[in-house]
Amino acid sequence: MDKIRKSIKAEAETFKSLVDTVMSENIEQANRMEELLMEELQRQDNTYKDYISYLEDRDKEFYGFLAFPKLHNNPIIFSPHDNLKVRRVPEITKPVSPVFTAGQYSKDDVAKLLGRAIVPDAKPENRKIKLIKTDSTELKPTEKMKKQEREKHDAKQTLSLSSSVTKVREYTVPVVGGVRHISVGKSGRLWVIDDRGKLVQTNLHGLHQQKILASCVCSHTVTQDGDLIYTDEDNKTINRITKDNAITEFIKTGKWTPTSIHSSHINGDILVWMSHVKETKITRYNKTGKEIQNIHRKGFIDLYNIAENINGDICILDWMEGAVVVLNKSGQQRFSYTKRKSIFSPHAICTDIRGHILVCDRHNKTVIVLSQDGQFLCQLLTKQHGIEYASSLFVDDDNNLHVGQSNTNKVNVYKYLQ
Repeated sequence: MDKIRKSIKAEAETFKSLVDTVMSENIEQANRMEELLMEELQRQDNTYKDYISYLEDRDKEFYGFLAFPKLHNNPIIFSPHDNLKVRRVPEITKPVSPVFTAGQYSKDDVAKLLGRAIVPDAKPENRKIKLIKTDSTELKPTEKMKKQEREKHDAKQTLSLSSSVTKVREYTVPVVGGVRHISVGKSGRLWVIDDRGKLVQTNLHGLHQQKILASCVCSHTVTQDGDLIYTDEDNKTINRITKDNAITEFIKTGKWTPTSIHSSHINGDILVWMSHVKETKITRYNKTGKEIQNIHRKGFIDLYNIAENINGDICILDWMEGAVVVLNKSGQQRFSYTKRKSIFSPHAICTDIRGHILVCDRHNKTVIVLSQDGQFLCQLLTKQHGIEYASSLFVDDDNNLHVGQSNTNKVNVYKYLQ
């Protein structure tokens, strides 16, 4: 349903854009008509002014004749035809005022233009959870690896945005047509959801390890323990996949439909965005799945992604309003970022070790960077970098940015901090 909602809204945005274009053209045409009318009226006004001036001159001339001292030499008496002749009043036309002819349309006409969602007349198929297991080996950390981790941690404290972005690698995710959501585990395992809700596990070398068919997977995240948890919209549950690939039900959300999930890097809490009819809320659970906080939001916000920043801020996307909304730990809104002079279509969000907020802008085909306080910093990636339908972002432990797009199963990795 998420894909259908996105398609409906994208169609509506296109229609709105066309309406705005036609309206602007009609207003421009009306302005041109007004200018032409004003020019014509000004010409007629000048014609009358000239004629009035002519009459005033003739009036003075007649008064001069009346004051003539000698009757037999008075031109008005002896040459009356020429001296009494007055030019006719100039003829002018009444301008034709423009009229507006309203268009003939109805709600049904607009519905036909936009299309509609329908349920195909097909027999529903039973869903199954199926694992294809393969042998995998996880290496235990050596002293050298531990030292490297310490060096990485020290380096993170001095990292900043680079003046240029470098593509460091590209990998292909098997058996998917597009990449809607990415999670990368510490062991190098990569989890991806496609537009059909199919959850696939692979590794950073692009080697297919296992495929999991689950009920409408919408979002997933890797916990501090290294397990993957994902939202199941149909069954209104949050499920857990352990390192040995066992799937268990973790949290039941009752009447609420879980759509987006994030595991905190600060304390391991789990943030879940849920909706019920037109009610929405963010629920915080601890590591064991105990509910510890509810943040209710007024109105319906169409959320694609949720993330937590290094200061504990909760970052969410409001697709309908075209905004990045940031709340503090208590759920109070700190700020909202949007573009007032152009269309802004945020589709994915994540944060990094420096508190930057990274956002996919689908309409402008860019990935932008905001500061921790909502200030626009830069366009990190653009169409020149191959950004077309960016729909997923993830910053790994090496501070590299993974970018997935809905129109391809290739994921590009960029180095953007130095």
